[in-house]
Amino acid sequence: MTAADRKHRRIIWLMLIVLVACILASFSFGRYPVPMKELLGIFAFRLGLPVEKFWTAQMEAAAWNVRLPRILLSVLVGACLSSAGAAYQGVFQNPMASPDILGASAGAGFGAALAILIGLSSVYITVFAFAASLLTVILVFTVSRHAKGDRVLGLILAGIMISSLFQSGTSFIKLVADPGNKLPQITYWLMGSLAGASWKDFDIVMLPMLCGMVPLLLLRWKLNVLTMGDDEARALGVNAQRLRVGIVICATLVTASAVSVSGMIGWVGLVIPHMMRRIVGSDYRHLMPASILGGGIFLMVVDNISRNVSSSGIPIGILTAFVGAPFFLWLISGKGDHYEH
Repeated sequence: MTAADRKHRRIIWLMLIVLVACILASFSFGRYPVPMKELLGIFAFRLGLPVEKFWTAQMEAAAWNVRLPRILLSVLVGACLSSAGAAYQGVFQNPMASPDILGASAGAGFGAALAILIGLSSVYITVFAFAASLLTVILVFTVSRHAKGDRVLGLILAGIMISSLFQSGTSFIKLVADPGNKLPQITYWLMGSLAGASWKDFDIVMLPMLCGMVPLLLLRWKLNVLTMGDDEARALGVNAQRLRVGIVICATLVTASAVSVSGMIGWVGLVIPHMMRRIVGSDYRHLMPASILGGGIFLMVVDNISRNVSSSGIPIGILTAFVGAPFFLWLISGKGDHYEH
C-alpha cells in the first residue's frame, strides 16, 4: 500500500466520523430540541436496554418517529445520488454525467405526479415514483438496443429522448391537475423535499438502495479498468460491455430509490463526485466510498438547513441548486476540471 493510499483511507475514515457526528448533531435542530443525554437514552430504550425514562414523550416522538427516519433518508438519498453520479461518470467517461442521465428522475416525477393526481397516499406516491423510474430506464435500454453506432452514445441519446417524453407527461398532468389542491402538491414534490419522511418510506427504499450501492462498492476497482477503455479491459480479462451494463443497472436502481422518496434533487450526483476527486483522486477504490460518505454528509447538512431556515421548510432541490450552479460554472471554466481519463 502506497503512502497516497494510506492518506486516502485516513480521509475516508475521517469522513465516516464526521458523518456520525453530523447525524448526532442533527437531532439538536428543530422546534423541539433533544439534548444529547436524552437522545442517547431514547436510543438505548428503543434498542431494548434497561433504561428508565428521564425524557418527555414529545422528545421521544420527535427524535424517533420524525427526525431519525428523515435524517437516515437524507444520508441514504445523498449517498445514492452521489455514488450513482460517480458510477455514471466512470462508465460514460463524461465528467458532466449525473444520476438523471438515463431518465430515472423524469420517470419518478411522472409516477409521483400521476399518483398525486388520482389521490393516492404518500406511500403509494413513493411506490409509483419508484416503479415509473425503473420503467423509464427499461424503455431507455430497449430503445438504445435498436440504435446504430456506438452503444454508449445510443444509450445517452435514448435517455434524453425518453426523459423528454416523461417530462412532457408530467407537464400534462400539472396542466389538468386541480390548481387549488393537487397542483401545489405536485409542484412541491418535484422541487425535492424530505419533509414527509417516515419509517414506511424507509422500509420501501432501504432494500433496493442497498442492492444497488453494495455492488457499486464491491465493483469499484473494476470501474478503474473501464476508464482505460474496452481494449485494455479485455486484455485484463474484464468483459467491459457486461460490466458497464451491470454498473448502470445498479446506479439506476439507487437513483430510482432515492428520487422516489425525496423528489427531484439535482446537482448532488454531479457536484459531490467532483469534490471527492479533488480530495481522494480518481481511483474508484477510494472515490466510490468517499462519494457515498460525502453525498450523505452534504445532503444531511442541506436538509438541516432546509428544515430550520423557515417554519414551512425550503425544498432541498432549491438549496442544492444554489451550490450546484456556481460549481458547474467553475467546472466548465476549466479551473475545476480535474477529471482524469
